[in-house]
Amino acid sequence: MLSTTRLSLSLATDLRRAESLALIVSSRTPMAPFAVGSAALGSHVTSAPQLTASASRLCHPISRNCGSSLSLRNNGPRRGTVCRGFQSLSLGARMSAVELETSLAIKKVATEISLGLKGTSIFLVGINCSMKTNVGKILADALRYYYFDSDALVEEASGGESSAISFLERDEKGFRESETEVLKQLSSMGRLIICAGDGAVQSSGNLAYLRYGISVWIDVPLDLLADEMVEAQVPSATDQTMSQSDPFPEVLEGLTKRYMEMSGGYGTADATVSLQKVATKLGYDDFKSVTPEDMSIEAMKEIEKLTRQPLILSHLALLGTLNDV
Repeated sequence: MLSTTRLSLSLATDLRRAESLALIVSSRTPMAPFAVGSAALGSHVTSAPQLTASASRLCHPISRNCGSSLSLRNNGPRRGTVCRGFQSLSLGARMSAVELETSLAIKKVATEISLGLKGTSIFLVGINCSMKTNVGKILADALRYYYFDSDALVEEASGGESSAISFLERDEKGFRESETEVLKQLSSMGRLIICAGDGAVQSSGNLAYLRYGISVWIDVPLDLLADEMVEAQVPSATDQTMSQSDPFPEVLEGLTKRYMEMSGGYGTADATVSLQKVATKLGYDDFKSVTPEDMSIEAMKEIEKLTRQPLILSHLALLGTLNDV
């Protein structure tokens, strides 16, 4: 298992990077940072080397398929480039009328749910893909939350992606314990959007950490995921001997097996946002027409429904109190 100190240093490094960037931005604009309820950034932390605040993956690319890094605008510390399917929408560039309408719709829904969230963190579960990553970035931007990818933190603490893969193959138990430690530290913070890896739903202990926030399953059809993996030339985690001529069937088979293993854990999420259902709702014949913005709006609507439920309301009130400690 990676040491708690090493994992904490990865979080702290991101914190210092985020804080320095945010200070640069705030010095150039009179606009005050957006606050959710009375929760202060990073006011609730509980880990051995006491992390001092929530942190952001500001300097990391939004997704490997985008190839573009986050940039900052003058109206807040978290702005950048968001992938729309196979296209890229720069939030700092001039928007078309449709893009502006979509952006305003996202902000409107975010404003409606912000107060009710009381700074509660949001965990996104589901098979990792660019859609899930981009939804996380959009939600963080809209809600003025900070963004984390739990798998990326383990990779960073391990010394990179290849080292993390080697670590997993050499010591799976230690790797899973490291995943648990990351979730433990992240769950102690408020105002985070966390893209959680599969380790988050593989044990009752990890699932318990998700209860410190609201969990949302980003459910993307497996054939779209397989297409993305093939295009990115990333082999299936369950089959490293794919045919070079037509890898799609084997990738899809591996994803199907993985989905069957994980679906029980994914199903424990507080809300589900199904790309297939969003496509039907919007009248799209092609699932690829659904954008991360479409999914993000649906995710926030589902979260808004949760904040109206009495049991969830009492839970959020408790979490809000903890965030104010």
